[in-house]
Amino acid sequence: MQKTEKTSSATQKAFEALAARLAVETGSMFGMSVLKAKGKAFTGIFGDALVFKLTGVTHATALGLKGAALFDPSGAGRPMKEWVVVPKAHAKSWDGFADAAFAYVGSK
Repeated sequence: MQKTEKTSSATQKAFEALAARLAVETGSMFGMSVLKAKGKAFTGIFGDALVFKLTGVTHATALGLKGAALFDPSGAGRPMKEWVVVPKAHAKSWDGFADAAFAYVGSK
């Protein structure tokens, strides 16, 4: 598992607010807290960033943000293709990405 920054209280509160707003279950995956729709994870808290399972234009938009990257939970150069780490610097985008990830996973 790659090293991560400590989660700030602001990031934790944003994550909890997403869980409440979307009325979804929480769980754990790769040692991080995640939000789930239909039992499938779509958003996680990783250090002081959130990760989102995205596709299409939304995936490209998220990946184009400064500091964003594909999520590599092992830190061994094997990133997960659909998961994008969006740093705290882009916290204002988190709601939109969470909505897109929720819709994507919920449509499967």
